Amino acid sequence: MKYFYMVTLLTFFSCNAQTKEVKTTEEPTVITYDEYSGEEPTTPEQTEFYAPVPPVVKPAQNNGVPSDAIVLFNNNSLNEWVSVNNENKPADWIINTDGSFTVKNKAGDIRTVQEFGDIQLHLEWKSPAVVKGDNQSRANSGIFLQGRYEVQILDNNDNDTYVNGQVASIYKQHIPLAKASVPSGEWNTYDIIYHAPEFNKKGQKTTAATITVLHNGILVQDHVAIKGTTPYIGWPKNEAHGKAPIILQDHGDDSGVSFRNIWVRALK
Repeated sequence: MKYFYMVTLLTFFSCNAQTKEVKTTEEPTVITYDEYSGEEPTTPEQTEFYAPVPPVVKPAQNNGVPSDAIVLFNNNSLNEWVSVNNENKPADWIINTDGSFTVKNKAGDIRTVQEFGDIQLHLEWKSPAVVKGDNQSRANSGIFLQGRYEVQILDNNDNDTYVNGQVASIYKQHIPLAKASVPSGEWNTYDIIYHAPEFNKKGQKTTAATITVLHNGILVQDHVAIKGTTPYIGWPKNEAHGKAPIILQDHGDDSGVSFRNIWVRALK
């Protein structure tokens, strides 16, 4: 009888072990292109196209702005911005004599008058040369694309914080590939390519927003998918929306962050 139980137990464990080793695999989806199906061309002319003709855009000249860009700030005017708390109130931040402007502590966030979808955005920012505060309370601001999705601005020089909230992170979602900050008090550049999410008629998200960020010319976010809103507390939310403004954040701790040379190109 003892032998019978031992054989039964060995058989049971053997079967279980074999069951655990069984793996199901799915064939990866094969990518095909309809335009390259059918009979293959035999002359070069068959794969040459002359329409649609791309528009002519003059590259940035002395003012650093491409010819088809919308200038959101250049030197001395915040006319393209209003208060988030009161859209009828002009942006109440500090315009400086050097052609920049600075967050006015506790004045509230500001937003663009115009609303955008897919964009190329250029923006320059700097933290104060005199360092104060630490962690998330040192030169903290942010750029909210479509008013919802934050690219973090922060002075991380000798100032560690959670990495999905450090400079150039997609806040609480994507850690940057590198920290490419210049010394505190010098000007940083962000160049951002953003594609908006898409929603069906039921308000369900069908295509995630994507974003690419270059920080001082260094690729730090490589066409990553935005999972939803970027809240300080809680999970990302995905309520349907259309075009929306760009928001600059007043973090409320006397951040002293300054901005200049902001322009945007609508991609569609």
